[in-house]
Amino acid sequence: MTGNRVQPNETVVPLLPCVAPAETLAFWRALGFTVTFEQTRPYLWQIFRWSGVELHYREAPDGVDPAAGKTGGALVFVDAVAPYHETFTAAMRHAYGKVLVTGLPRITRLRPGASRFTVTDPSGNIIVFIRRDEPEELEYGGSKRLTGLARVLDNARILREFKNDDRAAFRALNSGLRRHGDAAPAVEQALALAALIELSEIELSEPERVPEWGARLRALTLTAPERERVTRSVTDPAVLAPWLPEADA
Repeated sequence: MTGNRVQPNETVVPLLPCVAPAETLAFWRALGFTVTFEQTRPYLWQIFRWSGVELHYREAPDGVDPAAGKTGGALVFVDAVAPYHETFTAAMRHAYGKVLVTGLPRITRLRPGASRFTVTDPSGNIIVFIRRDEPEELEYGGSKRLTGLARVLDNARILREFKNDDRAAFRALNSGLRRHGDAAPAVEQALALAALIELSEIELSEPERVPEWGARLRALTLTAPERERVTRSVTDPAVLAPWLPEADA
């Protein structure tokens, strides 16, 4: 064979396992996707399309546990992730009355400047929206340029955004706040407390401690920019509404 006849114009579409066809239809429709094909016999096949994103679903093999978060997934590379996150969270509020941050389906938070977020569908498939120019290297454990609670916060950010491991992030924040909290600036304490409150509903967390974390958050003195920073650090600011202190004039 002489020459290379392959042209770089391929289109690759993920084929995802589905254990909850009705819930999957309802979820992607709620987020604004169009159902372009739907079939249940002789086998399951669903196709969803929105903007340049296309997702195909077939019946999952036996033994798939959606809660394990290991079903399947896809990476969606975009120029900027914030518009996508804003669109999906707005759609969730409209359809469900809130942003779904725990359970299935759900969406991860998007902190200011973040380069990715994750949508997990009702079957546990993970769709990751990633900025094309995302940094290639990560400092697991937190940036070595940081110390104390600031480094703990950076480590938790990496665990949540890049490893999709809320449980590990919760453990790191809980331990880090205990070890470094008293010596940390008020805004760092507030960010850690806000994250713990947001993570309080995940498995292996300690939801009974939310009033304790909330009271500690309310007792902090924050400037208006710091209060705004803390509010923007969570996916749904409503979870902090009972606990955020008034901004210091």
